[in-house]
Amino acid sequence: MDTFRSLVAVLARRAAEQPGDRAYVFVSDRGTEEATLTFRQLHDSASALAARLTLAARPGDCAILVFPPGLEFLVALFGCLMAGIVAVPMMMPRRNSARDASAAILANCTPALALTTSAFALRGDLQARFAQESIRWIEVDLAGDGATANLPEPAPDDIALLQYTSGSTSEPKGVMVSHANLLANLEMIRLALGNTGQSTHVNWVPLYHDMGLILNALGAFYVGATCVLMAPNAFMQRPLGWLRAISHYRAEVACGPNFGFDLCVSRYRADQMEGIDLSSLKIALNGAEPVHAETIDRFNATFAPHGFDPRAMYPAYGMAEATLLISGGTRGDGHATRNISRTALQAHAAETPSGTDDGQIVVGCGRALAGERIAIVEPERRVRLPADRVGEIWVGGANIARAYWRNDEATREGLNAEIAGEDGPWLRTGDLGFLDVTGELFVTGRIKDLIIIRGINHYPQDIERTVQSLDGALRENCGAAFSVPDESGEETLVIVQEVERTARHTIDADEIKGQIREAIADNHELSARHITLIRPGALPKTTSGKIQRKLARRLWLDGSLEEIS
Repeated sequence: MDTFRSLVAVLARRAAEQPGDRAYVFVSDRGTEEATLTFRQLHDSASALAARLTLAARPGDCAILVFPPGLEFLVALFGCLMAGIVAVPMMMPRRNSARDASAAILANCTPALALTTSAFALRGDLQARFAQESIRWIEVDLAGDGATANLPEPAPDDIALLQYTSGSTSEPKGVMVSHANLLANLEMIRLALGNTGQSTHVNWVPLYHDMGLILNALGAFYVGATCVLMAPNAFMQRPLGWLRAISHYRAEVACGPNFGFDLCVSRYRADQMEGIDLSSLKIALNGAEPVHAETIDRFNATFAPHGFDPRAMYPAYGMAEATLLISGGTRGDGHATRNISRTALQAHAAETPSGTDDGQIVVGCGRALAGERIAIVEPERRVRLPADRVGEIWVGGANIARAYWRNDEATREGLNAEIAGEDGPWLRTGDLGFLDVTGELFVTGRIKDLIIIRGINHYPQDIERTVQSLDGALRENCGAAFSVPDESGEETLVIVQEVERTARHTIDADEIKGQIREAIADNHELSARHITLIRPGALPKTTSGKIQRKLARRLWLDGSLEEIS
C-alpha cells in the first residue's frame, strides 16, 4: 500500500484513479438505493464544503457533526479534513437529557460550527439543544455546488477528529485522533482483515461510532472499496435486511457488536431468508462489546445453510484511544476459544477447569496488529504479567492517540503510562484480559465493572448471561449486575433486568425473581439481594449498545428505574 500523509491525500488519489467507482451507497430499510457517492463526487462535494468552512471558522476549531443516517455525514467529515477543522461526530441528542452525553461533549470541545442536513437545520428543537451563541450552523448536501478552495494538505500530526469515548464507566473523553493515527490503524486493519478494492462492506453501525466510521466507512474507503450503509434503526427493526444487503452486494466484510449477531438469530425466519446467499462474506467482525461463544455457535448454525462460512467469524477488540482496532485474527482462520476455570478466573488466572461445573468458555479476540504491542499488566504495581495471568490490557503503537482534548490528567495516566522497567508510552485500556502462550488475547471484562463481594472477583456479564438464559421473557443483552453497600457497609448484589414487551403483563414477577436468585446462587455462589425488573429500553446503554452499569447503579440508587408491576 502506498504511503500517505493524510486522509485528504487518500481521497485525492481515489478521485483521480477511481473517479466513477462508487465509494458509498445508502440503502433504505427495504433495500432500495436512496443515495450514492462516487469517489470523484465525494471529493468535489467535500472540497466545495471546505471552501465554505474556511470562511466560517479557523483551522483547529471544532465542528460537531450531527446527522441522521445518510451520506451527508461523509461529505461533512472530508470537508472538515480538507479545511483543517477538527470533526466531532455526535449522535442525535436523546430526549432524556439525564442519559445524553451531548452536553458533556459540547462543554468539553466548545465547537465553533455545527454541521447537519438542511432538513435537520430547520428543526428548532435540535438547535435549542445546542444553544450556544458561538455555534454557527452550516447545512451540508451531496451536490457539491460552489467554488472549491486550493487548501494546504494537513500534516500527519494534525488532529483529524475527536472521538468521544463511549462513557460506559465514566464521563466521555475526547480522543485526539491525528491523520497519522488514522492511517496507521487503517493500514493495520487492511493487513489484519486482508481487504482489497473488491472488499465491499455493508454497515449498519452508526457513523458517529468508531466501528461504523473507521472500520467500515473509512476502512472500505482506504482500500478503494464500496461501503453500503443502512440506518441503525432499520437494522434493529429488520436485522435480516443486513444479511439481504450482504447477499445482494456480494459483500466481503460486515461488522457489528455481539448483540447484533444475537438479534439476527432471534429474528430468523426461513421465508425471509429465501434466496439470500452469504457465501461472499469473508469477515464477520464481532466486537465493540464482550464476544460470547454461544452467540457465535448459534449464528453459525442458523446461517450455515444460507452459505455462511463459520471461518468468516472474526472476533476482535478495539477502542477509541487506539483509533479503533487493537487485535484481530487472520482472514479465513475462524475464531479461538478456551475452556477455563471459573474459580481460577476469580483469582485472575486462566487455568484448566477442576470439573465440568467449573468450566467457562472464553473467546479469543486475535493477536496484536502489525507494528503494535499488547501487554498484560498488574494495574497497581504496573508490572508485566506472564501468559495466562489476568490483568489490565495495555497497548502501544502508532495507532494510539497521544492526548485527550483538554484533559491533562487522563492523558498522563491513560495514554502515556509506563510499565515498570520498560519504555513507554502505553495506553491503559481499563479492560481486563490475558494473553495465551501464542499471543492470543482474551478479554474478560472492565476493571471498573468488576464486582468484588467478600474478597471474590465476579464479572457482571457472566451473572447477566446466567439471568437472561433462564426465561425468554428476560431480554437478552438488556440486564445489569452491580453491587451496592448494605447497612453494615458490606457489598451486596443487585440485578436490574428488562422484561420483553410481550411478557410485561403475563409474567409472575415473584416466581421469576425466585428463579433468578436460585440460578445465581447455583452458578456463582452469590446471593442476589435486590432484583429489579424494568420495561424494555429503560436500561442505560452507550451508542454501541454497551451496558452503562455505573449509570444503571446510580439510577437504581436514586430510585429512577421504575419496576414493572
